[in-house]
Order: sequence, then structure tokens, then C-alpha cells
Amino acid sequence: MRKIGIWIDQKEANLITLTKNDVYSKTIYSDIETRVRIDGEKKQFGRFGDQFLVDEKGKENKLKEYTQKYLLRVLKELSSADEILLFGPAQTKFKLEKLISSVPELAVKHKETKTSENMTHNQKLAYVKDFYKNS
Repeated sequence: MRKIGIWIDQKEANLITLTKNDVYSKTIYSDIETRVRIDGEKKQFGRFGDQFLVDEKGKENKLKEYTQKYLLRVLKELSSADEILLFGPAQTKFKLEKLISSVPELAVKHKETKTSENMTHNQKLAYVKDFYKNS
């Protein structure tokens, strides 16, 4: 029986796997850059007469694309899980929950999504152990 707890935010996902005899931990880092600056760029806008152009849409689309790739990498790790717990401080866990619910095999295994604070690695391990001990 493989029970997985995933602490996730925009920077990284910590996958904590509990089996009958062992505890495994794996970290997946995202490549999401929220503040990208292009070399030679002076201002965040271009000026044409009295108009300003801001590339907000482009940045937003790039952020969505990187987030989707990151969540798909995490999703690949869940194929062998029997039970899945999601927790973390940011909205990323809800995006992953939505992605999990779109895959019927994983949707059945998803137990709960909880909001938590930033934690140390040992706190995350204890959180996952407590959750599965009590459920």
C-alpha cells in the first residue's frame, strides 16, 4: 500500500511516500520564473507616442505553460499511489487537485486537499504520517 502526501507550492513539490516498511521523499522543482528580465530591457513597457505596451498577456501565458508542465511532472509520479493527500500554502495544490480529478484512475485515489503553512521537511513527514494514521 503506497500512500503519498504532496506538499506543493509554486517553487517545489515534496512527495512523501509511505509504504508498509519505509518512508521515501522526493522533491520536484518547478521551472516557473515569476520575475523574468530580458537582457537589454530597460523598462517593463515600450513607448510609442503616448501609448504604452505591456506584455502582461505574454507573461501570463508563459506562467500558465510552465505551471502546467510542472504539474504534469508531479502527476507522473502519482501513477503507483494507492492514496493521495495534497497540502501546501499556495493555490498550486488546487490546480493539481483539478488535474488529478480529470484522470479517473487518480481521482478515486485522492483523499483530501488541505491548506497548510510553510513547513520544514520533518514537519511535512510528520503531517503525512499523522494524516494517514488517523484516516
